[in-house]
Amino acid sequence: MASLKKITNYLDDYLKINEIKDSSVNGLQVSGKENINKIAFAVDACTESFSAAKDAGADMIIVHHGLIWNGITSVTGITYRRLKFLIENEISLYAAHLPLDLHPEVGNNIEFLKLFNAENIEEFGNYHGIFIGFMGEFAERRINDFAGEIQKKLNTNCAVLPFGKEKVKKVGVVSGAAARIVNEAVEKVDVFVTGEASHEVYHTAKEAKVNIIFAGHYATETLGVKALAKLLKEKFDVEAVFIDVPTGL
Repeated sequence: MASLKKITNYLDDYLKINEIKDSSVNGLQVSGKENINKIAFAVDACTESFSAAKDAGADMIIVHHGLIWNGITSVTGITYRRLKFLIENEISLYAAHLPLDLHPEVGNNIEFLKLFNAENIEEFGNYHGIFIGFMGEFAERRINDFAGEIQKKLNTNCAVLPFGKEKVKKVGVVSGAAARIVNEAVEKVDVFVTGEASHEVYHTAKEAKVNIIFAGHYATETLGVKALAKLLKEKFDVEAVFIDVPTGL
């Protein structure tokens, strides 16, 4: 067991919550019980995740996509019902969006590269002046074989734009919706991996002769919360459970 304050203070510092500009209001969004015995981890702050957290006996839920973006303008409708559920059940909600994408130890993108034993890791994916992804090198493989490996490791379906080299070695990854970073990928990597497919980058990738793999927004962003779950379980001797609520997107 650990106090909510101790856990949130640790996360704020470890994830550098206050140093990273983001449209998400990162950090503790809803305060619940003072003492935490079990923490649930999920990608999205939604009623299904909250209900599963309650059923699991969790005192706190940590998510990648929180409830509050650019502040709260009203507490009505779905927002009201979600907040009401958390408050009535005394479940704390903590969100970490960009801080969990770009973290060099437990972030979504570094965790992806770890799955493939990538080496020579460098920052990648410039987003409003900060790098939110990473790139690295692994043993050379065919682009379609790489996509197949991703599907197995992340339990996802990949869409592939195979416009670059047939055999790839250098990969850049930015989880979620980051197709706009294709121009940086053209200059630096053999294959760019992101989550959501984007119609607008098709011709850019084709004309620039670069490979892109869209591995699913949800699937590419399960990695960070899972890594964070393992870390907090060991750090604070609390129970941890991953709440899987896939969107198929």
